[in-house]
Amino acid sequence: MVSAALESDAELEAIYVDEDVVDNAEITALCVKAANAGVRIFSLASGVLEKVSDAQTPQPIMATAKIKPTPLTELSGIGFVLILHDIRDPGNAGTLIRSADASGSGAVIFTGQSVDPYNPKTLRATAGSIFRLPIVLSSLEEATRHLRANGVEVLATVVRDGADSRTLNLALPTAVVLGNEARGLSPEEVSICSGSVTIPMAGGAESLNAAIAGSLLAFAALYQRLGTFEEG
Repeated sequence: MVSAALESDAELEAIYVDEDVVDNAEITALCVKAANAGVRIFSLASGVLEKVSDAQTPQPIMATAKIKPTPLTELSGIGFVLILHDIRDPGNAGTLIRSADASGSGAVIFTGQSVDPYNPKTLRATAGSIFRLPIVLSSLEEATRHLRANGVEVLATVVRDGADSRTLNLALPTAVVLGNEARGLSPEEVSICSGSVTIPMAGGAESLNAAIAGSLLAFAALYQRLGTFEEG
């Protein structure tokens, strides 16, 4: 995470290193890079990181950084977007940010009562991807209105009766709304979108995990951008 933050020019305030690993070559190189970028480096006594970190077995290096979500109004020319509405699980949220980054998506928008994208567990689940793409905090209504006004089709994910995801041209500017893990999207939330999408399933599962569904759609959009979409 610290390395990814440095590579992405995140605004780090300070780095804290366990004194027991100050001679570690990899951590030393990272600290030199950080110091050259003007980041303050502090050596902590053994055991201090365990007390201040929320992880049971924290890594021997930690950093503090300024939180800088992207304003909704700055999103333009963004291609494919994931909107997380009332996504509560930090692992799901972090995985979706990581998948959005890996698939070349334009942004991830958090709406409703979704988990804080800067929650420590969410951050770890992103594996550093949170520093590499815009993260937006908004309401579902504002996000939908802004995107649709800028030519982006906003699709609600529904378990059944939505458009077959294989027949949609996701290479066009598209935003996909993923609902709460337990209850999905309400009829009212679906109604403010420009359409809905369903991922076909062959087995007996009632629905897909939110992180899996969002990842599948994000990569479907990537593959369509790389190839030629054929309606079928």
